[in-house]
Parts: sequence; C-alpha cells; structure tokens
Amino acid sequence: MCSGVCPAASNMDLSPRQVIELARLGMQNEIVKSKTVWICASCLACTVNCPRGFDLSRLMEAIRLLTLRRNVDHVKPEQIPPEERDDIPQIAMVSGLRKFTG
Repeated sequence: MCSGVCPAASNMDLSPRQVIELARLGMQNEIVKSKTVWICASCLACTVNCPRGFDLSRLMEAIRLLTLRRNVDHVKPEQIPPEERDDIPQIAMVSGLRKFTG
C-alpha cells in the first residue's frame, strides 16, 4: 500500500516498508546509505495511506536531519556546474540546499 501511492518509489532502492523495518531494527546506517531518504519528496502520500498509521514522512525527515547534523552533506554546492546553477531557479536552489546540506 505505501509503495503503491509513493510518487518516488520507482527511484528508491528501499521501499517504504523496508525503511520502516530497518528503522524498527535500529539499522539507521543502512537507511542513510540508501538513496531512498534523499529521494523522498515528503509529500505525505505514504503517511495518509498507511493502514497502520505510521508517519514515514516524519521518519525520513528525522533521518535526513540526523545525518546532516553530523555534517554529512548529501550535495556539495561547489560540485554543481556553474552553467546548471544559472539555470536553476533561486528558490529551488535554496530549498534543495536546505534539504541536502547541513
């Protein structure tokens, strides 16, 4: 059910259900190593449709924040080519950097 409503599930290497199971087992590092946490759009589709009422969006955000607080940036702004930076709307750049950098 969770994966079926997730608009980004096809790009994730862990399904929402797998993320919940790894978190339940205390395997946060396995979740952080995957690209799933960074692909999650925080759209709340999984949370709204979860038959068990689990707030997966909140878990994803918490894992992102804990990772970034350890100064582990997922994106390095200096690695974005200047020509691409010029094409990205400023608000999108700021929003992306807030999500992916500590």
